[in-house]
Amino acid sequence: MKQSSPAKQTFLIRDQRLDLSSPQIMGILNATPDSFSDGGEFNELDDALERIASMVANGASIIDVGGESTRPGSDPVAEKEELNRVIPILEKAIPQFPDTFFSVDTTKYKVAKEALNLGTHFINDISGLQKEPRFADLCLEFDAAYIMMHSQGNPKNMQDDPSYKNVVNDIYHFFEDQLDQLRKKGLENVIVDPGIGFGKTLDHNLELLAHLDKFKALGHPVMVGASRKSMLGAILNDRPTEGRVTGTVALHYDAMRKGAKIIRVHDVKEAHDSLLVYKAISEKEK
Repeated sequence: MKQSSPAKQTFLIRDQRLDLSSPQIMGILNATPDSFSDGGEFNELDDALERIASMVANGASIIDVGGESTRPGSDPVAEKEELNRVIPILEKAIPQFPDTFFSVDTTKYKVAKEALNLGTHFINDISGLQKEPRFADLCLEFDAAYIMMHSQGNPKNMQDDPSYKNVVNDIYHFFEDQLDQLRKKGLENVIVDPGIGFGKTLDHNLELLAHLDKFKALGHPVMVGASRKSMLGAILNDRPTEGRVTGTVALHYDAMRKGAKIIRVHDVKEAHDSLLVYKAISEKEK
C-alpha cells in the first residue's frame, strides 16, 4: 500500500464549505417502498420533508436521498420511477435547508444529473464508477463531490458467495485504481466508502472495520455506513433491525476512532450524541 498525502480537511462544494476536520453525520432518507430498515415510511413528499427537518435539527449536516433499495436481493428500479421518487424531494428540500449538504444515492446518470441540476452536492455511487464512469465528468461539470463505494456484484446477487483474496488489500487496491482515474480527470473532491455489507460476509465486514485506519493512506476522507445492517443482527443474536441502534452507535464510534470522517445513519440523534462524546474526548488527546 503506497502512502498518499493526508486527506483534505475542508471541501469546497458548490461554494459551500464542508469541514471534515471532525466527523460529520449523513442522515439517510430512503424514498422507497422496500428498503430494509425504513422502506415505505417516507414515500410521501410531506413525510420526507418532515424527516429531513428532524434529521437536520438532530445534527445531520448531510442528507442522502435515495430512490432505489440496494438491500441484498432487491430488484433494480426503472429510471423514471427513481426520478419520480427522488427529484420532487430534492426540489423542495434543497432551498428549504440551504445550510445542509445533499447527496443523491444512485447509479443512474440521468437521476444524478437531474439531482445536480437542483443543487445537490454529492453523488453517492454504490458501484464506485463501475456502472456509470461518466459520474466523474458530472461532478466536474457541477463542482460536486463524489462518494465512491466499493461493492462486489449487484444488490440482487452480491451476498450469494462474496470472495476475496484479502478483503482489506483487495478493496484498497480497487480504490487506488479508481482514484487514479479520477485524478487524471482532475476530480479531487472524492470520499471513499468500503461498502459494509455490499458483497461481504460478516468476517469480511469485521476485517474491514478492524483495519479501517489503513484506508486513510489513500489521502481521501473515509465514509462508513453500517446503520442497522445485517452484520449487527448477526453479532446481536439475530436481533431485528429496530433493535440494532446501540450496536450501530458502537460500530460507528469505533469507525470514527479509526479515522472515519462521515458516518451514514438512520438514527441521527443517537449518532450525534456519540459524536459529541467522541469530540470531547478527542480534544483532550491533542
